Amino acid sequence: MPQKNIYGINHKMISIVIPTYNNLNYLKLCLKSLKKNSSFNHEIIIHVNDGTDGTLDFIKANNYKYTISNNNIGLCSSMNKAAKLVSNQYILYSHDDMYFCPGWDKVLLNEVNFLNHDNFYLSGTMIEPNSGHIVCNFGIDLDTFKEDELLSKYKNINFYDHQGTHFAPHLVSKKMWDKVGGFSEEFNPGIGSDPDFNMKLWREGVRIFKGLNDFKVYHFGSLTTRKKKNFTQNRGDKTFLKKWGFSTKFFKKYYLKSKTKYEGPLNKPKKTFNYFLDLLICKIRLFFA
Repeated sequence: MPQKNIYGINHKMISIVIPTYNNLNYLKLCLKSLKKNSSFNHEIIIHVNDGTDGTLDFIKANNYKYTISNNNIGLCSSMNKAAKLVSNQYILYSHDDMYFCPGWDKVLLNEVNFLNHDNFYLSGTMIEPNSGHIVCNFGIDLDTFKEDELLSKYKNINFYDHQGTHFAPHLVSKKMWDKVGGFSEEFNPGIGSDPDFNMKLWREGVRIFKGLNDFKVYHFGSLTTRKKKNFTQNRGDKTFLKKWGFSTKFFKKYYLKSKTKYEGPLNKPKKTFNYFLDLLICKIRLFFA
């Protein structure tokens, strides 16, 4: 029988999957935060894009599970490849430039235990120096990062449990991940992949898209695999529009109700005058796409 914790679930059920692209020092900080600030010992799987900066040697020396590609294959393909090694019930997707604040996993596991089913998409609250859910500058890079100040203040800077989030880090069950086929690789290197993943979950009946205020991470800002070197940027919104018939903006506004206060499972969008007007604009854009 699996060992139980105070939340009633096996504390080793989360597999944390982290794509990285020659970003070793940020990756080290991310892994340090997971070791320092996690309540439980989770499985960590890293996909190494290229890895010529010493990343591969570091991962091997520290016995992390990993997959590898000789060049930057993008976030979507990286996640899909690494997710094949997942041995636990839940998959947490993280960028390599995120710092996890204390208690993050207790918050997630408590929520999972409360829900007691797999039809959910749970994510964190991002603290960023220039954007994010909470705008607060604890450093714009490793040289200016103020870890001690972050740890002393993160509990007192709050957003709220929010609706319709599509941002990393996010947690889904491996069952739902496999059911929707993971990330759609036409969105490589990654722009637009998160709302597309949400849309695939929506079509499978998922209505709980919840961002947890008390699951906080500090994010330095999209440094993971979106570097322009060796990879052409995709036009994620255009790809999404062609695939689903409306824009990511429309999806977040009318389906996910992004960043509004969480009030429970979502319902089908109300088809108001503004809904049809915005949908018409999407269809016009689609015609000329």
